[in-house]
Amino acid sequence: MSAQFEDEKPGRVLTGPAGLLLTAAALAVAALALWQVFRPLSQGSKYYLIFFLAGVLPLVFLAYPANLRLRFRRRRPGDTGPPRPVSARPTATDWVLVALAVAACLYPVLPMPLGSGGGGYNAFLDRQGLLAPMDLVLGTVLLLLLLEACRRATGWILPAVCLLFLGYGYYGGLLPQSWPVAHAGLDFSQLVDAFYNSDSGFYGTPLDVAASYIVLFTIYGAVLELSGAGRFFVDLSAAAFRRSRTAAGRTAVASGFLLGTVSGSGAATTVSIGAVTWPLLRRAGYPPERAGGMLAAAGVGAILSPPTLGAAAFIIAEYLGVSYLQVLGWATAPTVLYYLGILLSVEIDARRSGVRPVVIDVGSPWRLLARFGYHFASLIAIVGLLAVGVSATRAVVVATLLAVALSFLDRAHRLTPARLVAALVTGVRGVLAVTAVCAAAGIITATTTKTGLGPQAATLLISGAKAATSNPTLVLVLTALLAAVALSLLGLAVPVTASFVIGWVIVGPALIDLGVSAPAVAMFVFYFAVLSEVSPPTALAAVAAAAVTGGRLVPTMWQTLRYALPAYLTPIAFVITPAGLGLLGIGGAQRIAFAAVVIALSVAVLAVAAGGWLPGVGPAGAPERVLGALAGVTLLWLEPVAVTVGVALAAVAAAGVLVRRQSTGRAGRPRAGSSANLREEKP
Repeated sequence: MSAQFEDEKPGRVLTGPAGLLLTAAALAVAALALWQVFRPLSQGSKYYLIFFLAGVLPLVFLAYPANLRLRFRRRRPGDTGPPRPVSARPTATDWVLVALAVAACLYPVLPMPLGSGGGGYNAFLDRQGLLAPMDLVLGTVLLLLLLEACRRATGWILPAVCLLFLGYGYYGGLLPQSWPVAHAGLDFSQLVDAFYNSDSGFYGTPLDVAASYIVLFTIYGAVLELSGAGRFFVDLSAAAFRRSRTAAGRTAVASGFLLGTVSGSGAATTVSIGAVTWPLLRRAGYPPERAGGMLAAAGVGAILSPPTLGAAAFIIAEYLGVSYLQVLGWATAPTVLYYLGILLSVEIDARRSGVRPVVIDVGSPWRLLARFGYHFASLIAIVGLLAVGVSATRAVVVATLLAVALSFLDRAHRLTPARLVAALVTGVRGVLAVTAVCAAAGIITATTTKTGLGPQAATLLISGAKAATSNPTLVLVLTALLAAVALSLLGLAVPVTASFVIGWVIVGPALIDLGVSAPAVAMFVFYFAVLSEVSPPTALAAVAAAAVTGGRLVPTMWQTLRYALPAYLTPIAFVITPAGLGLLGIGGAQRIAFAAVVIALSVAVLAVAAGGWLPGVGPAGAPERVLGALAGVTLLWLEPVAVTVGVALAAVAAAGVLVRRQSTGRAGRPRAGSSANLREEKP
């Protein structure tokens, strides 16, 4: 399990002086982050962010090569998991960028900066809105460095999106003023000022979240991994289902859920569970593509799983001014429904395909819990401390210290000083990419704030829905659907964190203007940003799964989508009806229970429709699958009439499957292990 919160490109394995420098710098960043928790710098959070970015951004240029491609070690017989990169030395260009990053980041706090305008942090802040020439130069340098850091860590698309917003801010004044998205226009110095010397630019909320929360959680995840928790979670999942006919598939899903509680990355969790469960899936008869789809769908759930959600969840807490515990509460039921959908798909797939039972050689789950159950203690501690009012930062630090102490109960995984240093370095390395993404997201948020793009885009989105109908309810539904499509397409291009930030400032205002509550809008945007990771043609978790199984990439992506499809539409229920708030745990017990039961039925019916099999009965034909899909979608509208219609359609579909079985005189179960039954199918 890798302690990371963004699905990123593989980094270099640094050795020699470069490796020592990265280790020393990473330890300094970790120490600074921990110091800030208990002794915050008196000059304010922005002052801390300047030093944090100065420590992290140079490491991006050391850890990630410029060409986005790494040489990998040759695979040997018995190797599991993805190929490992070989060690590589930073180039002269990398060292120049490291020096420029240090200078551009620390410039605002230097007591004697070059150029005019006076030195020191307070003098720099006083120049907001009227930058000195050197301010403009180094602000531009930092802008270019962040774009390059994002390109190295995540690919070309996010920098291109940032440049698109930059171009909109600069050239938007040339657009016809009758256009909804036109604005008065900004010159380049105004843009750099907004990025470099304001609270909505590079040093805005996204970077604050990365520096205050995410780095601590990545360190915590690395500590848990080195303490043996990752292997324990997989072994416990295998032990719990070792006597089941579908033990291999259930183990993969349960492992994804348990590992997801301490990992914020879909790809990292996919690789971790795949390295252990892929041999089981292969023995059960799963083709590489189908197994990869299952692993990727289970891995993506890591970004949704409490108590360690993806980076965007921390941004939600900051944007809405609520505690992180509230966000965890909002995420609990949707996460359970997500994994319910995958588990049902696994059960249906096993019966439809006739996979072979697999004997898993593990002990009793109770014996495992008795020996290694202490790994749950730190997770429980986080939730418990949050419940009694301890801040999320202090809670995760206490949980980390507890995990370190408990590691000494296992001789093989004791966190000695050397291994603790390795955990701290791994944790800081895990936050490099997300820091670059969060700082670059300031380009998007600052441009949106300066130009007023958010309200303008909201008006445009609502106008598009009103062009189709004047009914207020249907306008809301169409706006939600348009927003879901937009977020899904956006998520194909950029990482989850950036996708959420863009979606919140562009799509969020439209739904809020239509009367949807802010928590529902935030979770709607968050979930569609996450679920875009299972959608072709990018599907980063599927790419990681294909690397583990050796399967073909595009079929693996389609299989990933098929496994996740039952839960894909669930977020729409958050916003189209007030009863949808029950899914977030908001409202009375009756609303919460009603929403949970109905959406669970919706997920189950959609799983049957996607898988083409009704457990205990037999295969579903095309008419029954269409009826099931209609039933599942109708149930998302959590109103009595819609629920009644949805239940009726589901009953008709089930009756159709039963009639089909009786007409054929058999349940239609394939012969176990049949190679014909294990062929690949698109959903």
